[in-house]
Amino acid sequence: MKNHKQLERWSPLLLLVAIVILWQIITSAFNVSEFIFPSPLRIWEQTLEYKAVIAGHAWRTFWVTMAGFGIAIVVGVLLGFLIGSSRLAYAAVYPLMTAFNALPKAAFVPILVVWFGIGIGPAILTAFLISFFPITVNIATGLATLEPELEDVLRVLGAKRWDVLIKVGLPRSMPYFFGSLKVAITLAFVGTTVSEMTAANEGIGYLLISAGSAMQMGLAFSGLLVVGAMAMAMYELFSFIEKHTTGWAHRGSQSA
Repeated sequence: MKNHKQLERWSPLLLLVAIVILWQIITSAFNVSEFIFPSPLRIWEQTLEYKAVIAGHAWRTFWVTMAGFGIAIVVGVLLGFLIGSSRLAYAAVYPLMTAFNALPKAAFVPILVVWFGIGIGPAILTAFLISFFPITVNIATGLATLEPELEDVLRVLGAKRWDVLIKVGLPRSMPYFFGSLKVAITLAFVGTTVSEMTAANEGIGYLLISAGSAMQMGLAFSGLLVVGAMAMAMYELFSFIEKHTTGWAHRGSQSA
């Protein structure tokens, strides 16, 4: 059992190493041009060569993403609480939000550029627009799916509607909330990068366009890997916080 848990813990890293080795073997065996598909070795070389440039763009992408994601958390929690606490609001707002979420967020970038100009404004708002929906939906779902029988029992015991929502509904929604954060943070990085590709002169998105124009595909792939690494790090952070704050929701899986 202990060996199985250790293997499960290290399985993502082992899979990543296997993919990198296979990638290197294929590009070397078939002599693939670096302008088409660079090898991991070439990507690593250009990462070291341009590490200062990559670090500057990565930091810009990171803090802009965190700004948009922070706004998404505040708006998502408040809106989710509003929708989930009222059956009428849930029925009225949820379909409209679903339709809004279906709109491609990249289409908003030109509009945001007109409103806020080139810079951090469009990137922050794009990260917000693409990441607040999962948070809102999960908070609303956690509150709206509160068992009627439980609510009736609490009402009989003297609890008011507000007490039920705050003392039972919100704690019950915490696993949904952390699950939504892990999804939303990855989407936020996507939103920031997409916006930077068309409406910025800094950031990983801008680096991707510049590297592609200069045919430096190793540098472009390096930028992609940096975004993936930042998103993975934030995902693991939220997973760690989730396990230490909502352990009661994972007790069954832990005992197994």
